[in-house]
Amino acid sequence: MTSLPDGLDPRLTPARPDVAALHLKGLVEAESFVAGERRLVSRPGVPVRKEPDPLAPLATEALFGETVTVYETTMEGWAWGQLDGDAYVGWLPAEALFPPGASATHRVRALRTPVFPGPSIKLPPTELLSLGSRLAITGTRERFAVTEAGGFIFADHLAPLETQEADFVEVAARFLGAAYLWGGRSSLGLDCSGLVQVALAAAGIAAPRDTDMQEKAVGRSVDFSGDLDALQRGDLLFWPGHVGIVQDGATLLHATAFTMSVVHEPLAAALARIEAGGTKLRSVRRL
Repeated sequence: MTSLPDGLDPRLTPARPDVAALHLKGLVEAESFVAGERRLVSRPGVPVRKEPDPLAPLATEALFGETVTVYETTMEGWAWGQLDGDAYVGWLPAEALFPPGASATHRVRALRTPVFPGPSIKLPPTELLSLGSRLAITGTRERFAVTEAGGFIFADHLAPLETQEADFVEVAARFLGAAYLWGGRSSLGLDCSGLVQVALAAAGIAAPRDTDMQEKAVGRSVDFSGDLDALQRGDLLFWPGHVGIVQDGATLLHATAFTMSVVHEPLAAALARIEAGGTKLRSVRRL
């Protein structure tokens, strides 16, 4: 791994000893520098890994319609690049990346929606897209929106890209019962910071990917002395390696490996349980 200068996070810096992004020339050392090529994520829930190995841990997940700048594609079918949305760097399956077409116009606002080959719910869907996926819509037919690729999606499951959800906590609550998945960002499975990132994005609030990044960048710090009544809906509670959302004064909403799912549980009990496991609440952030 490249030794990076202070201030450059390896998770967000496309640089290796053999190749690095052209814009990093003069900042990092590498054998070659390349401009990169923009690609479109054209499969649902594409894994992004730290190593070009299908058994490597999932670092994050790219959703359908997101874009990535690719700096290398290997003979083995791996693409190394940086997600344009949150700047995360990793390895993706090259077969899931296509040259970009028309710009996205809509996003999926339902927890998950099927894409049909025609304007009928009786047809077998070609794929299922998760909340936050982005699409170029070219028209409508009956109750369906028609995608650039010719797919049909129930129009009420979509929202124009520029619209924003009023309450990110309500968006996060749509994932209740979804499986916990380290590195996941979709309704098939997601982790604590993935839940926060996707829900905030639906409300038009950009957030970095990992908990330590979110703790530094999202909202403002709030002094918390232990009085639960001082917490507000939407406050973010941070522990080392974990984040949860205050749903109300008595409830915590989070994706947790404790239950391996997205749950809401009594706030006081959750705080006590996590602290009993040796991890104390570190900070509270408010949007």
